[in-house]
Amino acid sequence: MSHGGLAGQSPASEVSVADYEVVLVTYHSAAQLSGLLEAADPEQRLVVVDNASGADAVVDIVARFPHGRYLDGEDSGFASAANAGARSSTAEYLVFANPDSRPTPEIWAKLVADLRADPTLVSVSAAPVGPTGHIEIGAGGYEPSVGRAVAHAIGLHRVAPTAGVYARPEVGADVDLDWLNAACMAVPREAFLKLGGWDERYFVYNEDMAFGRKVREAGLKQRLRTDLLVPHATGGSGGGGTKMPQQRGASMRSYLRHHNGRVAADAMVGALTAGTLVRIAGALVRGKTTLARQHMAYVRGILTGRSPYQN
Repeated sequence: MSHGGLAGQSPASEVSVADYEVVLVTYHSAAQLSGLLEAADPEQRLVVVDNASGADAVVDIVARFPHGRYLDGEDSGFASAANAGARSSTAEYLVFANPDSRPTPEIWAKLVADLRADPTLVSVSAAPVGPTGHIEIGAGGYEPSVGRAVAHAIGLHRVAPTAGVYARPEVGADVDLDWLNAACMAVPREAFLKLGGWDERYFVYNEDMAFGRKVREAGLKQRLRTDLLVPHATGGSGGGGTKMPQQRGASMRSYLRHHNGRVAADAMVGALTAGTLVRIAGALVRGKTTLARQHMAYVRGILTGRSPYQN
């Protein structure tokens, strides 16, 4: 499970940039990557795995860092690319970061310090926040079940935050979660790889949910630091439009089928679809056609399982 709170931390001042490597997966996101790295220490170790295969000159950004490495991800998806970065690293600790997130080096150091202080802790994440300063829904969450899917579909999670699939904790709150968002996550490299890394059955999305499942099954711990806030532009990398929502739906369908019986999985797909159809109607009534199209794409993904990124 994931535990919030500040107990058991070691001083971040004891962590140097030589102690960990930052793993970044990009896909036509050179501008976001450049913005992320503006605050990075010039001596930071980092590996950028480029799923756009050099289309937007990401390699030139990496070249600014003496300890930067560039890998061609060959459009393999997040999980496969991030695993390639992890496997090629020799660092004791890794920090996964989204190009559209804006963590400070101090936050990275604090995450690594947590891992040093507790050998049973296999992942620790900072909390992504939106423009309002509130922690984003999906900073982590709970293992899907029929009840949780129904709760999400009817919007019960808005009044009972622990009832649905996705969590939206309050800043500074203690939380107990089944999986953590990987937008800003630190892991011990050897432990991460021993658990199999990210599940490459998921092109993008749900690999964090699957990793949380591995952590729980291994009897290890994960922690969301709700006191460490990282600005995050949700959907700011990866192409936007309707492709990402469709992929989100397709990955969720795959996850539900992989870890549940057919009847339970189909019941959850049905509940999530029904809830999204209601949201489509609401978006159309409010004249938000772009949002409605994105919801429609999610429905297409979760009903068909078809990825818009894979042939």
